[in-house]
Amino acid sequence: MGLCKFAIILLYLLPICNATLSNDRLSLLSFMSGIAVDPQGALKLWNSSTVHVCNWTGIACNLNQDRVIKLDLSSRLLMGTISPSLGNLTYLTILDLSDNMFQGRIPPELAAISGLLQVSLAWNRLEGEIPFQLGRLSKLNYLNLGSNKLVGHIPEPLFCNGSSNLEYLDLSNNSLSGEIPMKDGCDLKELTYLLLWSNSLRGNVPRALSNSTNLKWVDLESNNLTGELPSRVLTQMPMLQFVYLSYNDFVSHDGNTNLEPFFASLANASNLQELEIAGNNLGGKLPPIIGKLSTNLVQLHLDDNLLYGPIPPQISHLVNLTLLNLSSNLINGSIPLELCRIKTLERLYLANNSLSGVIPSSFGEIPHLGLLDLSDNKLSGSIPDSFANLPQLRRLLLNSNQLSGQIPPSLGSCINLEILDLSHNQISGKIPGEVAGLSSLKLYLNLSSNYLTGPIPLELSKMEMVLAIDLSMNNLSSTIASQLGNCVALEYLNLSGNHLEGTVPFSLGQLPYLKTFDVSRNQLTGEIPDSFQVSTTLIQLNLSYNQFSGCVPNRGVFSLLNETSFLGNNALCGPIKGLPTCRSRNPSRHIMLWSFVVLAASAVTFLYIFARSLARRPRIRESMEMYKDDKNPESKNHEASEELMIPRISYPQLYEATGGFSPSGLIGSGRFGRVYKGTLKDNTKIAVKVLDCCAKEVSGSFWRECRVLRNTRHRNLTRIITICSKPDFKAIVFPLMSNGSLERHLYPCHGFRQGLDLAQIVSICTDVAEGMAYLHHYSPVRVVHCDLKPSNILLDEDMTALVTDFGISKLVGGDTDTVSSNDSISFSSTDGLLCGSIGYIAPEYGMGKRASTQGDVYSFGVLLLEIVTGKRPTDVLLDEGSNLHEWVKSHYPHNLGPIVEQALLRSAPHSITAEQENKVWRDVLLEMIELGLLCTQYSVSTRPTMLDVAQEMEGLKQYISNPVSESSDGIPHKI
Repeated sequence: MGLCKFAIILLYLLPICNATLSNDRLSLLSFMSGIAVDPQGALKLWNSSTVHVCNWTGIACNLNQDRVIKLDLSSRLLMGTISPSLGNLTYLTILDLSDNMFQGRIPPELAAISGLLQVSLAWNRLEGEIPFQLGRLSKLNYLNLGSNKLVGHIPEPLFCNGSSNLEYLDLSNNSLSGEIPMKDGCDLKELTYLLLWSNSLRGNVPRALSNSTNLKWVDLESNNLTGELPSRVLTQMPMLQFVYLSYNDFVSHDGNTNLEPFFASLANASNLQELEIAGNNLGGKLPPIIGKLSTNLVQLHLDDNLLYGPIPPQISHLVNLTLLNLSSNLINGSIPLELCRIKTLERLYLANNSLSGVIPSSFGEIPHLGLLDLSDNKLSGSIPDSFANLPQLRRLLLNSNQLSGQIPPSLGSCINLEILDLSHNQISGKIPGEVAGLSSLKLYLNLSSNYLTGPIPLELSKMEMVLAIDLSMNNLSSTIASQLGNCVALEYLNLSGNHLEGTVPFSLGQLPYLKTFDVSRNQLTGEIPDSFQVSTTLIQLNLSYNQFSGCVPNRGVFSLLNETSFLGNNALCGPIKGLPTCRSRNPSRHIMLWSFVVLAASAVTFLYIFARSLARRPRIRESMEMYKDDKNPESKNHEASEELMIPRISYPQLYEATGGFSPSGLIGSGRFGRVYKGTLKDNTKIAVKVLDCCAKEVSGSFWRECRVLRNTRHRNLTRIITICSKPDFKAIVFPLMSNGSLERHLYPCHGFRQGLDLAQIVSICTDVAEGMAYLHHYSPVRVVHCDLKPSNILLDEDMTALVTDFGISKLVGGDTDTVSSNDSISFSSTDGLLCGSIGYIAPEYGMGKRASTQGDVYSFGVLLLEIVTGKRPTDVLLDEGSNLHEWVKSHYPHNLGPIVEQALLRSAPHSITAEQENKVWRDVLLEMIELGLLCTQYSVSTRPTMLDVAQEMEGLKQYISNPVSESSDGIPHKI
């Protein structure tokens, strides 16, 4: 039965309060008939014959319960069109359909609701032009049509309708064109927020806008607006707080030479907090009057313009500035010492200018400075020792200057440093061990193109989280230490253009994520290690201009290379074009020899990994003994000694940091405790996991998680900052992840938007797979996580995923994948505990099997299927009576279309062109479904390993970034 017929029947079945309410009901049911998809069941009550219309989801009525006055269905993932029948809800005052997937046009019939006060249709997929009839809504004070696909000109009646009630207008992030239609005589005196960013608007900022003297927020960023900066308009707005004019075609006054009138126009805006005029090609000097801007100013963006001359010292009057960006201009002169008087500065960008002189040592007096970018200037002198005084410093970019002297060892005191770039300078001397041992570096270290001498420090092996190391084009000598193989997160390693000698360590070929390796132009000798041809991640390899000898293999990455990677190595031979053929008197013997080499490489790899495990055996055995008997005095002594090996924090410090473990700071809870957010005295944002100390198993969980986190280092695993342990209180302190958990993004609540597109989802799944592959195959102590699920996956500020919560994990010795009860080098304190969460638990666990890496693979497969289908595994158990694997399998392979379409609707792709969109994203989603089904097979032996899974996810990630680079069959490679 059609929905419209159903609606008519309901009119006879339901008790009718009066004719007007029945008309409202009919209009709502007509609106419901245009809803094609309702994944959350928001309209389920609307089908009920016993529920009063005023009690329907999203509906509010007036006091008499005889008219509908509010319709709010925001953030319900509804898909369909907006019915013109809503125009019959004549008493409606609030209409909010934002954050859904509505398509089609905005019905002009909405203009018939003369009493509308608020309309929000933002974050949908609405198309066409904005109906000019909306300008007739004279009582409207809030209109938000942002983040849709609207085109055409902005209707003039929106700005000039004879009404001054409009306070909030948001048309941002669409494809609107034409001028801002505000002619002289238009009067929007109540307008407080004007958001038109990210459109294609052109022309000048209209003078009539100066009548809106109550404006607090003006955002015209990323359009094609022209003319002089709107000084005469802004000077009439003393209430301004946020002004965004970046990325237009504005010029400064007097022929693009004078910025003083613009800054003078803002001098009376005493509440101004953020000002952005970047990317406008503005000319002129920075005038001293800039120091007269509001002392409440927090962010100032002037980058990517044509500003010249020195930085005025008066800028130091902006005493609350946290971000200053003057990069990519023509600014010259020295860095004024007065700039360092702004003690609130957190981020300072002065890159790509013509600054000269020395780097002021007083930078070390800015206590909260976290990012300093002085790259691409003409700075000289030495690097100040005072950087060691900056506990918050995370990114230091001094590259492409004329700096000399040596690298100060004091930089090793910057324990939170993530990026250090000193490349393309004239720095000499040795690399200090203190700097090479900065284990906090997790993005890159670049010391290339200097005059550095001496050996590569062994301390470099402590950088277990760094992604890239570049020491090229220096005068480094001696050999390459095999300990560099401990930098397990490395993806890029460049040691070219030095005087290195000896052989290339076998361990470098075993780096699990290495993609680029360059040792060209050195004096290296010996044969190419066989470990490089076994690598599954290596893409680029440059061994040219050395003294290598022997036969070049043609397997692995070598099958992708040509002779340019081996130039200048006269003793090399092999099957690669351009190299001489290796001579062999006995071809069959030659083949046998190669087989032996491959087998030997595999054996050496196994022995190397096994040897690292043996080195850890005493610690594992001690750990096992501790868990055998919690009452054993020797166990307690061992526990005490373990405590001393982990830095601790006092209970009062944690109590103060979390506001007395305030409920308002609670960000999670689980089986063994709760997690609070807090801030230490040095402003470090932390997450504190407090464990309930009422059970013996909780003590084991605490020490197990500490041990796992201490013995593993990977960019996709959470790291432990410190612990707090008392007889009646135990807590683990982690860095606070600014983007929360994956669960929060998949199932948003309390106004939190999902905000994940498919590129981010693939990247997150790849991160998780790599973190799990490390735990299973490369960690010094093998770890079975046992509880992989969205709430145990955290996202940092760059949306990098980190696996967390090792409270019920199991440690595995050796290379075995399964924890055996007879395994003398494994231990577990989770006996009697369910290994995971319902819906993610591998089926073999229910049959008494012990935890295994293949159980984690199963959980990862459920995670993939959950993300693609949008269904929690527990929801399928309740609604369908089967697990998620069976539910998806029942649709495979011919009925996956609706699942893929829903996934596309939930996550709009933004990174590729419309022509590629359908093919690429459908390919990716189908691959993820197939991979999820493979991982969740009931037979343990047929599931892939996490190494296989990580490789497959990395392939999908690369396919997304370069869709035209695909396999011969037109789709990403399948397992």
